[in-house]
Amino acid sequence: MIGTKVVLRYRMSAGDAHYAGELVEGAHIVTAWGDVATELAVRLFGDESLFLGYSEVRYTAPVYAGDFMEYSGYVEKVGNTSFTCHFEAHKVIELARQEGLADSAANVLPEPILCGYGTGTLVVKKPYQRPEFGDPAFQNR
Repeated sequence: MIGTKVVLRYRMSAGDAHYAGELVEGAHIVTAWGDVATELAVRLFGDESLFLGYSEVRYTAPVYAGDFMEYSGYVEKVGNTSFTCHFEAHKVIELARQEGLADSAANVLPEPILCGYGTGTLVVKKPYQRPEFGDPAFQNR
């Protein structure tokens, strides 16, 4: 279970753009990581958990409306009631944004672009832990 990756894909819409040039704010990455962390918690403890906080968040490349993003995470460490995760956000498809092409033209990237990474800790109190309803692959703690 430690190192078993969970992946969520999402396309950034025009409504996600917050800044000039259709730039998407970094908070969208953190929000998606929250969903990845929730899935990890359910697979591990059979409960959605509470997010204690991030110990590190870094943005490494811009994200724009129209980008297809892949948000992933895995468990690094498990304690009695908490667990620590590593998260990454990669751009896998982007709009071409090239003169002479349709506004809908898009490019599948030959290699995903790392747009952010972080570390976060979540908590599931003992009375709420239900590992028997989680993913058996995550029960080898």
